[in-house]
Amino acid sequence: MNRLVLILPTLLLAVSTWAGNITVRPGESLHDALRQAREWRRTNDARCAGGINIVLQGGQHLMSEPLLIRPEDSGTATSPTIIRGTDGAILCGDIPQQHTQLFPKEGMERLIGFDVTRRTITIPTPPKGVLREKNLEMVVHQRWAIAILRVKEMQVRGNETDVTFLEPESRLEFEHPWPQPVIGGEKGNSSFLLRTTEQRDGIEQLVVVEGTEETLVRYVTFENVQFANTCWNRPLHKGHVTLQGGFPILDAYQLQQEGLPWAATLENQAWVERPVAAVSVGWAEHVDFRQCTFTHLASTALDYTIGISDCTIEGNTFAHIGGTAILAGSFAEHPREVHRPYGHLARLCQRLSISGNHISEAATEDWGAVAIGCGYVRDLTIDNNDVSDVNYSGICVGWGWTPLYTGMEHNRVTNNRVTNYARQLYDTGGIYTLSNQPQSVIANNYIGAPVKAPYATNDRAFRIYLDAETDGYTIQGNTTEEGALRREDIGDNHPGPSLRFVE
Repeated sequence: MNRLVLILPTLLLAVSTWAGNITVRPGESLHDALRQAREWRRTNDARCAGGINIVLQGGQHLMSEPLLIRPEDSGTATSPTIIRGTDGAILCGDIPQQHTQLFPKEGMERLIGFDVTRRTITIPTPPKGVLREKNLEMVVHQRWAIAILRVKEMQVRGNETDVTFLEPESRLEFEHPWPQPVIGGEKGNSSFLLRTTEQRDGIEQLVVVEGTEETLVRYVTFENVQFANTCWNRPLHKGHVTLQGGFPILDAYQLQQEGLPWAATLENQAWVERPVAAVSVGWAEHVDFRQCTFTHLASTALDYTIGISDCTIEGNTFAHIGGTAILAGSFAEHPREVHRPYGHLARLCQRLSISGNHISEAATEDWGAVAIGCGYVRDLTIDNNDVSDVNYSGICVGWGWTPLYTGMEHNRVTNNRVTNYARQLYDTGGIYTLSNQPQSVIANNYIGAPVKAPYATNDRAFRIYLDAETDGYTIQGNTTEEGALRREDIGDNHPGPSLRFVE
């Protein structure tokens, strides 16, 4: 082994290298190792032959800023760049923020009222000690999503207290019709809790793989690396009011006259942004994650955002994720309005394979997030994954709420096991779909029964939920603990004419 010390004008590089390999010990710079690999590529160094291995030795590699992987870091089919962990190598950031629940002491309490005009939520009066607390936030159960609202003021009226909230979440919470708290639901009112939180920002991102539309990142693989400990700063500064699936609303309102040309019953408009991810990939092909571990991350763990093709997420473990474990494809983020029928977004995430992963305890902070969430995608494969212990839906495919053709097609959800989902929120499915997706398949999955969520306001939880204009799927060979999945076990909401259920 040769020891290389390279002195640049403002940089000291101290990592071990030998032919094709760069070894990074805990405390040494992964950023510098990536630069060394880039220089080998740039100069056509002989050590690129057969690929470059950046080897992370066992221990904690603390990240104070994300590792940025750019098109210049690309490998080739015959000479990939592999970032490989050995002996328990961990890329880690900050311990996530801690919450202290104050009222009620355990569980949640039912709301008394929700007033859109006065922009107040009425709750049972908390103890005096809670009323004196500063930096309070209210977590509100909203059927298929939660809202995290920073408390502005509490006005006591005997046994009832009116709560107002800071901006922007107050405007978003009260102007957008769905989701909102339910008063007088089939199973009672929506619920809430009050808590304090550590008022500090922490590291949110560990790795950002980012190319451009003109120049992609290609042939980069992460193997056997553990990603751990990232924070989620947004609720500390803006609250967190979501549309669905953990997507924060930036602007929203209710239509004065219901209906639009492509959706006659549409009553809401919304613009959303993508949740922050510990590891994100955009404008890339053949960028893979294999046998990695993702734990104690928030919001999203691994996100394939846009411009994705021929990528693989295989054999990884996800546990204790604050938001969604695996996110992929466009969700018509700002500046688009999400309910319009977009025809070009699905081809920006195609031929993605998500297989053999184990996902447990996702959506621990944002209950409306999911285990696997895919928006506008095509030629997607979700196969042989084990999903359990999720507060909302397990595996979700589709976006748009439209029967029109959008390019979402040839998506396959097969041979997965989904159990112990819908632990907190309803209007959900173990497998959940939206919109028209021609020539797609849901087959040979085992789907357990939804959990009897303690604060649900209705009973809309299904093993498979074909929501808002789902069409184009063939559903066959799925099983439950009781045997073959029956058609009556499948929930639907305005399904299309081309759905096929095969006994």
